[in-house]
Amino acid sequence: MRRIALSTLAALALVMPALAEDLTLSTVLGTTMDEVKASLTRLGFEVRKAEIEDGQIEVYFVGDGKMGEVYVSPETGKPTRISMK
Repeated sequence: MRRIALSTLAALALVMPALAEDLTLSTVLGTTMDEVKASLTRLGFEVRKAEIEDGQIEVYFVGDGKMGEVYVSPETGKPTRISMK
C-alpha cells in the first residue's frame, strides 16, 4: 500500500504546475538581462518581456495567475521595484 501511495504522490508532482516562489526586494536575480530571466524562470515564473529602461533591467512575467513587473539594478542584481497585478 505504501508503494502505491508514494508512486501516486510522485505522479502528482509531475503533473501539477510549479508554484512560483515569493519574489522580494532582497532576492538576488542577477546583473544581466539573461541572468534575471533565468532566475525568474527558476523561481517558477514565465518571462514575457525584458528590456533595459532608465538603466535598469525591466522584466514582465506571469506566475500563480498573477502578472508582474520587476525592475532590477544591474549593479546589485536586486529588484528596486516589484509590481504584481
